[in-house]
This record gives sequence, structure tokens and C-alpha cells, in this order.
Amino acid sequence: MSTSTPTSGTTTPAEVAPTLDGPVPQTLGFLDQGAFWANLGVSLLGFAGVLAVLQPAGAPALTVTAAVVATVVGTLIGSAMVGLSAMPGAATGAPAMVLLRGLFGGVLSWVPSVLNVVQLIGWGTFELVVIAQAGTLALGGPTWAWVLGAGVVTTLLTLRPLGMLRLLRRVVTILVAISVAYLAWWLFSQLLSEPGSAGPAGGSELDLAAGGGSWAGFWAGTDAAIAVAVSWIPVASDFSRHSRRVSTAFTAATIGYGVTQIVCFVVGLAALALVAGNGDAVFAPMLAAPLGLVALLVLTARETDQSFANVYSTAVSVQNLAPRADRRVLCLVIGALITVLALGVTIDDYAVFLAVIGSVFVPLLGVGVGDALVRRGAAPDLSRWAPSRPLMVVAWAVGLVVYQLVNPGGAPVWSDAWTAVREALGFTPPSWLSASLLSFVVATAVAAGLALVERRRRT
Repeated sequence: MSTSTPTSGTTTPAEVAPTLDGPVPQTLGFLDQGAFWANLGVSLLGFAGVLAVLQPAGAPALTVTAAVVATVVGTLIGSAMVGLSAMPGAATGAPAMVLLRGLFGGVLSWVPSVLNVVQLIGWGTFELVVIAQAGTLALGGPTWAWVLGAGVVTTLLTLRPLGMLRLLRRVVTILVAISVAYLAWWLFSQLLSEPGSAGPAGGSELDLAAGGGSWAGFWAGTDAAIAVAVSWIPVASDFSRHSRRVSTAFTAATIGYGVTQIVCFVVGLAALALVAGNGDAVFAPMLAAPLGLVALLVLTARETDQSFANVYSTAVSVQNLAPRADRRVLCLVIGALITVLALGVTIDDYAVFLAVIGSVFVPLLGVGVGDALVRRGAAPDLSRWAPSRPLMVVAWAVGLVVYQLVNPGGAPVWSDAWTAVREALGFTPPSWLSASLLSFVVATAVAAGLALVERRRRT
């Protein structure tokens, strides 16, 4: 199968083939990939989404200092996980969901593929919503018009994905860096000049949470930061499969994404501090800057790279179910779908969405790592009908259960059910326990153990 091996020969196609049967160009270097991941780390959602770290669902609110530390720790962990998940794609030339054929088997890989499609449609929808919010605030006009415009631009970008990545490196990244640096300078200069702020003018920590917050919910906040990063785990290989080298794929994803998510969240905290923690008004202090409108418009236009990545990877995930489906047609359909959904979704559902994502995809990476440790050197079977490996699904389920027992999140019904299970078991997780880290370790250990069982059965 062509997706399982890198492109060879003297002629390299300039763009991604429309089906999985086509050749896989591996032309992306460090700057191409680093610019792509760096841009994904800067998100309009991140400016307000840092509230999910500051005020994690189902846990006590954090102090600003605790939120900053949780942001750094969570992002470093999450971006390293993204880097790890990018390596197999570069090594095999296969997209993320096709790689899961080797982990779960051909048919069983459809389960995470469907879940990935659902989460990517959710992310794409939220991206269009936040683009519309920022655009309406900056220039006015009806929200629906911004949603439609962003949806059309997003869909067009997916038709030439490698061209989009090159555009990010050559032009967009420079403009984004200038815009973020300017906004950071403005926000922190305003923040430090206000009475009672943290710094020379005040000396006391800013109160963005009821009662001032605490460190009690630190790991829940860290899990929220990890969840934002790990949402890219099941799509990383969709892009890294075009990398020239495996090491470049890991480094570009880990560094590019990690640095910019931290910057984005910290700038978001500064903006929130100026509006007393009101997430709906997070862009107001940015627009108050002399060149704030220009900077925000740059970031709003660039946000389409987030929705682009989600729509493109949704189409590639669907191709794991239907390999001969034309990616371009799928992108048109998916782009239209998220545009329609964005007309009726609000950003208030964002934090709840994150809690569910982390519980699904952190242990999925753990299963992949555990299996790889046991099967070192063995080439995975990436054929469409690869033999099923139900024991790996068991390991994934165990990791998900562990995550939910430690951090049920705040989703209605879903979280209530897991909280009830936890109470029935008499389990009260200590405040220092991270759901992400524990579920990853448990899933890795269980997968490694079950992989050994599989190997012994074969012999």
C-alpha cells in the first residue's frame, strides 16, 4: 500500500494525492513543519480558552500563578505527546488513522477513526465560531456572515494542503509573530500600570477567580492544557507523513507547538486580567491598543489554519473507512457541515469538550507507546483488513476509565455518571494526581502487558 512507504524516485508530486492509493510526497523540512505547528499553537480559542486552565471543570479555580505554571507544565507534556505521535507518520508515510490499523486491526481502527471525525468536526466548528466572534467585534457585521466567510476560506485551503503549509512558513508566521509580540507588549504594559496588579505598581496577585483561587485544582488545570495539545495527537501523522525525516517531525511539533501555546495562554491571561476574568470580553483590551485592530485581524485571518487542519484531517480520517474516496470532495462536504454547525454552537461548550477529548486521546497514545515498546523493529500491518487486536482496545478502554475516575470533567450526564461510579467505588483522587499522566502510564503498561500476551499466543 502506497501510504505505508515514503515516496521514492526522482519525481516528487507537489501536492497530496486525492486518495490514499496515491503517492506520498515527503518534502517538508523543519521550517515548514515548525511554522505549521507554531501557528496551530496560537489560537483565538486559546486567548479565552485559558479559562479552562484557570477555572478547570469540576475542580477549584486556580490562582494566576498556578494557572501559568499549569499552562507551562501541561503544554510541555502535551506537546511532547504530539511530537511522539508525529513520528510514525514520518517513518511510514501513513496518515494517523491508517497507522491505527497496525495497533487495533483494520476493522477495529474504524472505532477511533469515527471518534476522531467527531472531535475534529467539533474543533472545526468551534474555530469558525471564534473567528466570527473576533471578526464581529473588530469590524462589525452579522455573525452568520463571518461564519460563512470563514467556512468558505477554510474549505478552499484544504484543496491544496501542502501549499497551505508553505504559505504559513513564508508569510503568515512572520505576521503572526509580530502581532502576538505587539499585543503581549501592550497588554502587559497596561496590566502593570494598573493599581493592584502583579508587578511594581501593585505587588499583589491578580484575582481572576472567586475567592482568589488556590493550587488545589492544579492538576485539573494542567489536564486542560494537556487536552488542548493532545487534541492534535490523532491528526499529527496526517501532516508529518510528508516530513523528510522522523527526527524533524518530532522536533518541529514539540517545539513549534509548545512554545506558541504557552505564549498564547499567558497573553490570554493578561487580557482576562484586564477584563476581570470575563471570557466574552477577552478581545476588548486587544482592540484598545493603537494597532490592536490590525493585530487582531491578522490573527483572525490566520485562525483559518486551525479550521483548515481540522477539516483536512477529518477527510483523511474518513479515508481510513473509504480509501478510494476523493479527499477534495470530502473536504467540501465537511467544510459545509462545520459551517452549518457553527451557526448554532456557542463557545460556552468549549471547556466541557476539552475534558472529554483528553480522556479519549491521551490513553490512545499510551496504547501506541506500550505496543511499540514490545514490538520494536516489527513492521506494522497497515493493510485495510489487518487482523483485529481486541486486547489493544481493552488497554485503551482501561486508560479512558482511569482518566474519567480521576477527572470526570463537567459534561452533563457523562460526568455525572463517572462521578457516581467514583463515589460507588469510594475513590477520592488526591489533588496532586493528574488524570492525563496516570491514564497515559496505565494505558502504556496495560498495552505492553497485553502485547506480550499476544506474542506468546502466536508462538
